Amino acid sequence: MRILVLGGTSFVGRAFVADALRAGADVTLFGRGRTGPELFPGVPRRLGDRDTGDYSALRDGRWDAVVDVSGYVPRHVGQAMDALGDRVGRYLFLSSQAVYVRTGVAAGADEDTPRRPPVRDTEELTEETYGPLKVACEDAVFARYGTRATVVRPGKVVGPHDVQDGVTYWLRRAARGGRVALPGHPEQPVQVIDSRDLARLIVRLLTDDRPGAFHAVGPAEPTTLAGLIRTCARVAGSSVDLVPVPADAVSRPLPLIRPAPMWPTQQRDPARARAAGMPATPLETTLADVLAWDRERGAPPLDHGLTPQEEARLLAGA
Repeated sequence: MRILVLGGTSFVGRAFVADALRAGADVTLFGRGRTGPELFPGVPRRLGDRDTGDYSALRDGRWDAVVDVSGYVPRHVGQAMDALGDRVGRYLFLSSQAVYVRTGVAAGADEDTPRRPPVRDTEELTEETYGPLKVACEDAVFARYGTRATVVRPGKVVGPHDVQDGVTYWLRRAARGGRVALPGHPEQPVQVIDSRDLARLIVRLLTDDRPGAFHAVGPAEPTTLAGLIRTCARVAGSSVDLVPVPADAVSRPLPLIRPAPMWPTQQRDPARARAAGMPATPLETTLADVLAWDRERGAPPLDHGLTPQEEARLLAGA
């Protein structure tokens, strides 16, 4: 199978390309060539820039499928489709759980959950516009390719090379052990998907030529915020005592914590993706691999989480 990847050298795209190559696919990468230029030697690269609309490198060539992991605004998707036309068989767009409405959602919601109204009049990515812009992108792909369109809506993706550092914070904190400040509810449900499971799902969807929309959420066994943190401690060989602290005492939100009205968004139904072949890496394996990767890279400073001094203040007042 010949696959064109729009992006593919950062996190999710990196995992997909690695899996596709293992499956024997003939992969071509399209991007600016700035991220991970040392990755995937021997894989053809076509240089272009989605922000400036430079798709000249895609003037020729045919592919069985295109995987769009770097489309965030309708212009990105529209220009890519204009450049490729019918020289691709299937267009798979990587979307987001942020496309769904935020209220009136019950636990176990599936891919037919109502989406937010699309936004097409801005390219500024904010908490309010990110999901609606993805909705507009989805609509464009389905309108152009119909039954040759596939949309994957991941939840929080975790795994090695995750630059967002959300799970990494809890891993590092749990590894230190002891009393852990938790400005949230221990029983809050948490859904995360291993980047390699997401990659395998995308490969299966392309191989089986499946249309439609699919949730990419995990792990296989439902977990909670407390369960995730304790699993972090277990893989790090430590023990923790979770200490609830007031959320309003924290200057910035901590990773993975959601207010109670948002909990059903962490209980989406993955049945359709599981039936399509999405694997279920045990949470403990995912976290152990992230911890090993983080230590291998030298545990650089994180953008998220409490400093030891901030946490000590919170624990003192708990």
